[in-house]
Amino acid sequence: MCEYPDEIIELTKALGASTLYEASGIKNSALDYSIRPVWEGAAVAGPAYPVACAPGDNLAIQLALEKAPAGSILVVTTDQFVAGYWGEVLTVAAQAVGIKGLVIDGGVRDIAALRRFRFPVFSRGISVRGTHKDTANSVGQPIQIMGTSVQAGDLVVADDDGVVILPHQCALEIIQQGKTREAKEAVMMRELSEGKTTVELMGLTAWRGEQ
Repeated sequence: MCEYPDEIIELTKALGASTLYEASGIKNSALDYSIRPVWEGAAVAGPAYPVACAPGDNLAIQLALEKAPAGSILVVTTDQFVAGYWGEVLTVAAQAVGIKGLVIDGGVRDIAALRRFRFPVFSRGISVRGTHKDTANSVGQPIQIMGTSVQAGDLVVADDDGVVILPHQCALEIIQQGKTREAKEAVMMRELSEGKTTVELMGLTAWRGEQ
């Protein structure tokens, strides 16, 4: 699985999901907007470890905690079935083996504990309903989350704005493009503070006459 140096991970988090999404030019790199952080300020970046759960069954997650490399972020599809696939017990287990976060298109529970442990979790919903452990659809194999492909080693960027999955083949190039975009925005911010308008800076002056 692709590994990223610590300085790249920190740079990725600093740039943030929105900047890197725009820099990527890949429309389906952003997961559905309903997948949100379960506690305010949660942020994480790192290599994806994909998992596919059967609806209402978290056996695949249990197995993933034995197989995923330290530093990974579990990216889990449940086919949008919302139940309590993850909670305090799995959080403690994940932190013990070096898993850095969870992105799931299903549900989680024990939110107070997740907040207390400062474990970054991004989910579609919250549910007290538990899960069974009978079927593991796939562990570590490529998955799809509502049109977004996820492979082991893809770069996950998740924060208050949402979740972005950057293909590992071009992740480093996208990060460099993100740095360029951030530098341009810094210049724009300075010019705005000096009195220029967004209409001027974005080349929209031709539209002034239509109002």
